Amino acid sequence: MPGGLPDEAFELGRTCALAAECGRDLRRCAEMYAGLFPAATFDGDFYTAHSLTAAFCAPWASADRLKMAGRTALWVLALDRLVDHTTASLEQVNTLIRDCLAVADGGAPRAAVTRFLADLRDELATVEGFAELHRLWRDQLARMLAGMARAWVWRDTRAEITLARFVGNADSRGTCFVDLSHWIYAGDAWAKGHLEELRAASERVQRYLHLLGDLASYRRDVSWGDLNVLTLGVSRGEVTDAMAGLAGEAAELIDRVRQRSPRAADYLWRQMGFNAGYNNISDYGRL
Repeated sequence: MPGGLPDEAFELGRTCALAAECGRDLRRCAEMYAGLFPAATFDGDFYTAHSLTAAFCAPWASADRLKMAGRTALWVLALDRLVDHTTASLEQVNTLIRDCLAVADGGAPRAAVTRFLADLRDELATVEGFAELHRLWRDQLARMLAGMARAWVWRDTRAEITLARFVGNADSRGTCFVDLSHWIYAGDAWAKGHLEELRAASERVQRYLHLLGDLASYRRDVSWGDLNVLTLGVSRGEVTDAMAGLAGEAAELIDRVRQRSPRAADYLWRQMGFNAGYNNISDYGRL
């Protein structure tokens, strides 16, 4: 350690520097797709939060190794905004879904959101073996898009939704799609060869984060008329109990991963811990 500085302080400083570098990449990326990232929604605090998340979930990585995760998460959030706040009908949602899947299959983009997706696809294609992994990537994208469409219907029809059904639609969050893209791009050899096993653990983490995100964004979601788990007639206690169960399930799956890929396991576990801490969800301590 330089000059005998405390190890913990040095690592925190290094991770914050990594976050700053990730943040610069996210901002440059957003500037490339005109109109997709309005400042009213994607302000400075937004980029800070997401760059910190990337860095603290994988502090051992370089910014270049984290760029696929960061950019994919940025694209997912831009798409989510379009679905939630610019589409006026289910047909428009379905058209957007068809356009995204066509681009995933190699088609030409027709708008900024699909141009961004095409750029992600092309960057992933530089990775050796992506041709064989493309099926999984495309499948997870389709799951996410179907989840977003389902959430759109639930929001606009106010259909009766149980907590179990809500949790079961966690693919709409897109976390698993981000994770899969990250491992394809920057994962170790074991991770790339065991993406189905990793996806199972990632899906449990995604369900946890799906509920955590709603606890953190409840007031905003209510003011915007968005779907939120706490508007389904369930209590906060029921939600945190469900989160505790999901964290336990995730821990079992992550422990199996840890035996073969400690960093893939740490990446998943740190997602839950960091996001709970960042959003000040104190119940994480008992999960």
